[in-house]
Amino acid sequence: MSDSTNAASVAWGSSLELKPKGRIDRLLSPFAEVRSGEGVTALLFMLNVFLVLTAYSVIKPVRESLILSGGGAELKSYLGAGMALLLLIIVPVYGKFASRVNRILLINGITLFFISNLILFYFLGQLDVPLGVAFFLWVGIFNLMVTAQFWAFANDLYTEEQGKRLFAIVGFGSSLGAVLGARIAGLLFKPFGPYPMMLVAAGLLGICILITNLINQREKRKQFSALKDTVMDAKQREKLEGPLGKEGGFQLVLKNRYLLLVGMMMLILNTVNTTGEFILGSTVSQTARATLASGLGGGLSEKQLIGVFYADYQFWANLLGAFLQLFGVSRILKYAGVRGAIFVLPLIALGGYSVLAFVPILSYIRIAKILENSTDYSVQNTARQALFLPTSREAKYKAKTAIDSFFWRTGDALSGLLVFIGARLAFTTQRFAIANILFVIVWVVICLGITQEHRKISTVDVRAAA
Repeated sequence: MSDSTNAASVAWGSSLELKPKGRIDRLLSPFAEVRSGEGVTALLFMLNVFLVLTAYSVIKPVRESLILSGGGAELKSYLGAGMALLLLIIVPVYGKFASRVNRILLINGITLFFISNLILFYFLGQLDVPLGVAFFLWVGIFNLMVTAQFWAFANDLYTEEQGKRLFAIVGFGSSLGAVLGARIAGLLFKPFGPYPMMLVAAGLLGICILITNLINQREKRKQFSALKDTVMDAKQREKLEGPLGKEGGFQLVLKNRYLLLVGMMMLILNTVNTTGEFILGSTVSQTARATLASGLGGGLSEKQLIGVFYADYQFWANLLGAFLQLFGVSRILKYAGVRGAIFVLPLIALGGYSVLAFVPILSYIRIAKILENSTDYSVQNTARQALFLPTSREAKYKAKTAIDSFFWRTGDALSGLLVFIGARLAFTTQRFAIANILFVIVWVVICLGITQEHRKISTVDVRAAA
């Protein structure tokens, strides 16, 4: 972190403590340690990411309807690798754009780009142009890049100390968007159909732009007001939100051990989770067929039995995730720190897949995946965002985008390769569970490396700030 940024952080943080807490600060205090003047921005951030997740939830069923009706489930399973290949081109382009414009123009420009895409897809749909493959690839990239950019912005504005306290509140917007966004999509899809939903999502992203600019103006005024009595000149202040350096996202990741380890953690995490979803999905399908064969289906079809199971499964995973986000995450980060929090999910996954290696029955798989996904949505998601707090601005935007998009999608591809090989070797559920256990062990080793590197850079920040 640069000296100018440290000066901003110290001066700004000190100014906040001079004022009494406002009403919103006090309202949010039961859920996290909110200090004077922090509540409004945290609430705006929470609303912003809620709208991002809702926009994604609105177009997610559109994606499924277009790809399944136009290409089928088999084609869908191969497109994860296609996304990873596209990101090899998109991430460098994003990095070059970020090197030319300041922070707010970067965020506005990327969001407007995705809004224009949605409008274009809408008009192409009205002309009956086949959109299944293109829209499926686009949604997969949109979801990762817009979310990564949102968290990069939050990392850029908050100091490391603030992020550890306030990301729990901000992250609740993600959990709420996952729970309510799907419900909103269900209510809108039937009366409007697939293509108008694209315009709904575009409208939600437009509101996100307004909120982002409001947050930027509020926090810029606070920072510059706190810095008016410091020795910083106009050029130093401009660095707080100006264009980024010339290095690309992949370059930043490959030359920095800490960022590379975070990227590898994301890759392994998604490999384990996606493979776990395959274990669950195949077991649900087998159980549904066995239920019908035994005459216990209650008049439901196989698709209906699977749909009922997944509706209940997603409800409990989202509900537990929202509960953990609201009441557990801030306390875990407070007492275990970011370095301790990143071990929570792999340890839960290790316990879950160890049980499945011996007792591969649906009820246990369901419980294991609910615990895994709810922790992933809450504790793990917030902790991995906080890992970027002590990094440079270039890492927060460029490297984070590369990690949250390419490395994530590469995890999808690796899981697909594992399933492909396992299917040909006639793997049982136990063998897939054992494969996941081996991946989790690697995951834990990577987390140990992250904690060592995080301790180094966090110590540097503390010394610089002091």
